[in-house]
Amino acid sequence: MAHVLSSPLALFIIQVVAVIVAARLVGLVARRLEQPMVIAEVVAGILLGPSLLGWLAPGVSAALFPASSLALLGSVSQIGLILFMFIVGLELDPELLKRRVHSSVAISHTSIIVPFALGGLLGLRVYGTLAPEKAPLASFLLFMGAAMSVTAFPVLARILVERRLLRSRVGAITIACAAVDDVTAWCILAFVVSIVRASGIRSAIVTSALALAYLGVMLFVARPLLARLAERTKLGLSQNIVAVVLIGLFLSSFVTELIGIHALFGAFLFGAIIPKQGSFVSALAEKLEDLVVVFLLPLFFAYSGLRTQIGLLSTPESWLTCAAITAMACVGKFGGSAVAARITGLPWRESSAIGILMNTRGLMELVVLNIGLDFGVISPKLFAMMVIMALVTTFMTTPVLQWIYPAEELAKELLERSDSSARDVTAPAPSRFTALVCVAYERSGPGLVTLAAALAGKDDHKGRIYALRLQRAADRASFVLDHQRAKEPSVTDEAALGPLLERARDASVQVRPLSFVTVDPARDICDVASVKRADVVLLGWHKPVLGTTMLSGTVHDVMRSARATVGVLVDRGLADIRSVLVPYLGREHDRSALDLARRIALNCSAKLTVLCVGATGEEPPAPRPDSEVVEETKAVTEPSPVDAVIAESGAGYDLVVIGIGTQWGLEHRSFGIRTEKVLASAPVSVLVVRGGTGEALAEGVRPIEAPALAESAE
Repeated sequence: MAHVLSSPLALFIIQVVAVIVAARLVGLVARRLEQPMVIAEVVAGILLGPSLLGWLAPGVSAALFPASSLALLGSVSQIGLILFMFIVGLELDPELLKRRVHSSVAISHTSIIVPFALGGLLGLRVYGTLAPEKAPLASFLLFMGAAMSVTAFPVLARILVERRLLRSRVGAITIACAAVDDVTAWCILAFVVSIVRASGIRSAIVTSALALAYLGVMLFVARPLLARLAERTKLGLSQNIVAVVLIGLFLSSFVTELIGIHALFGAFLFGAIIPKQGSFVSALAEKLEDLVVVFLLPLFFAYSGLRTQIGLLSTPESWLTCAAITAMACVGKFGGSAVAARITGLPWRESSAIGILMNTRGLMELVVLNIGLDFGVISPKLFAMMVIMALVTTFMTTPVLQWIYPAEELAKELLERSDSSARDVTAPAPSRFTALVCVAYERSGPGLVTLAAALAGKDDHKGRIYALRLQRAADRASFVLDHQRAKEPSVTDEAALGPLLERARDASVQVRPLSFVTVDPARDICDVASVKRADVVLLGWHKPVLGTTMLSGTVHDVMRSARATVGVLVDRGLADIRSVLVPYLGREHDRSALDLARRIALNCSAKLTVLCVGATGEEPPAPRPDSEVVEETKAVTEPSPVDAVIAESGAGYDLVVIGIGTQWGLEHRSFGIRTEKVLASAPVSVLVVRGGTGEALAEGVRPIEAPALAESAE
C-alpha cells in the first residue's frame, strides 16, 4: 500500500475517491436534516483533516494527505473554484437587480454595511491575539469586515427552490437582495485584496486603474462578443463554443490575477456578463456543473478542511471568542437585513425570513477565508473560528426559516397569488369525484389517465382529474436559472405529462396539470391531495435502483401517509377497460378495492367479476352485490390466495383491482429483497388499492400538516 501511495497520481486518485465518498456519505445525513449539500461537503472536508482523521488516526491521515501532496490538491481545487465562480456568475441574472430596486438595494446594502462595521469593530478587539504577526491593522480590519458581509448566493437560491419560496414575495425580494449583495460584496473584496497586495499608495492606484480598465473591456468589448456567440448556439452548444468560453474564462482569470485582484474575480465577472437570454447559459451550466460540483468542489472543501485545525481552539476563551464571532455575524447580517426590510414596509414575519436567508454564508465564506489565509491576513486559529461561524450560520437557516415562515404561511400566500378562482384552488364541489394522478415518468401517464377517467368519468361536472408532475430540486445552477426565469408559477413538464395529455385529448377527457419542485415527493403528494380533496391518489410503480419490491420508496410512503384512497397501477398496456377482476377476502382494503372497481364498471359499462377466495374446507366470503353494475361472483378454495388470483387473472380481464395486504403478498418489505408475486406474475394490468383515512391514521402515521399548495395551471 505504501508503495502504491508513493506514486503522485495513485495518491491523488485515492484522495479524490476518499473526498467524494466522504462528501456523499455525510450528504445522506445532511439530506435527512433538510440541509443543503454544501454543509455536508464542508463537514466532510473538516472530518478528513487534522480536526478528526488526523486526531483519531494520524498515521492514516499522514499517508492519505501527506504535506507533499497538498500543492497538487490545492492547485486542482483552485481550478475547480475558478469554474464554480464562473457558474455563480452565470446564475447572476441582471434582471434580478432591476426588480424591487428600492427594497432590494436598501436591504442588501444595509446587510453589507452593518456586518462590515461590526466585523471591523470585532477585528479591533481580536487583532492583538488572533491576527498574524505581520498583518497590517488596516488590512486585517478590512478583511474581517468583508468576511462578515458575504452571503452565499448559490446556497440561498437552492434553499429558496427547495422551500418553494423562489416566486413568493419573500423569495423575490431575497434573491434580488442576494444578487445585489453578491455584486457589492465581491467588489468590496476585490478592493480589499488589492489593498492587501499593494506595496504602497502608488501600487494601489495602479491596481485600481487597471481594474477599472479591465471592467470596461469586459463590459464594452467582451460582452457584445459573447452575445454574438450566444446567438450562434440556438441549434446546439458545440464543443468548439465550449472551448471558446473556457479560453475566455481562464484568460479573464489570468488578467485579474495579474492585476492583483485574484483570479476568482475574473471568473465571476466573465460569467456575470454572459447574456442570460435564451438557452445558452443553461446549456453551458449543464456542461460544466456536474463535474465541478461532484468532483472539483469537494476537493476545495477537503483542502479547506486540511487547513482547518479546530484543535487550536483548546481553551474556553477561544470557544467564547468563536461564539462571539458567530453571534456578531448573525446580529449584523440577520439584524441589518430584517430591520431594513421592516423599514421598507414588509411585515415582521417576512422581514425576519429575509434576515435569516441573507445570513446564509456557506461556500462563499470559505472562499473569502481561504483568500485571507493565503495572503496571511488571518491566522489558522481565526480561520478555524470563521469556518465554524460559516457552518453555524448556514446550518441554522433551514430550521429557523421553518419556524419563522412555516408551511401554512406559504400556503396562504400561494392561495392569494393563484390565478384560479377560490373554488378551483381549494377543491372541487363535494359531489364531484376527484382523482389526483401523479406522474414521474412519461411511460406511466397514458395508463394512469385511462384509469383516472374510468374512475372520475369524462364529464367535468361529475368528476375532476389533476395530473401532478413533481420535479426533484437539483443541485445544478441551471435548474435554479430555469426556475428563476419561468414566466408562470407552475410550468407543466411536457416531457413527463405530454403522453398523458395526448391520451386525454384523444379520449376527450379534461385534465388539469400541476407541476412544481419538490424535495419530499411523498409528503407533497399527500399535501396536494389534501388541498384538492382528492378521493383517490393514483401512482405508477417504478422498479427501485436496489431490490425488486414494487411497493417501495415514494409509493410506500404515500400509501402509508395519505388520507385519500391510494391506487398503484402496474401498467401492462391499459388502454380500454371492459372487464375487471377483484380478488376478495372481506378485509378493509378489499372493500376499498371493490368500491373503486364498481365505480370503474359503472362509468365504463364494464363487466365486474369478484373472486372470493377461501381456505380449503371454508366457504369464501362474498360481498353484497351492487344492482348498478354487471357483477359476477366466483368462489374458489385455494391454499394460496395469490396463486388463485394469478390463475384467474389470465382469463381475459383488462384490469385486476386488489386491496393491499399480507393475504395477497402485498406488504412493505424492508430492503426490497423479495418482489410481490401477484404483481410480477399477473398477465394484465393490476391496480393495488389502500383504503383511505382510517387505516393510515390508525397505524400512527403523522397527520398531514398544513399543505404546501401546488401552484396550479388551472
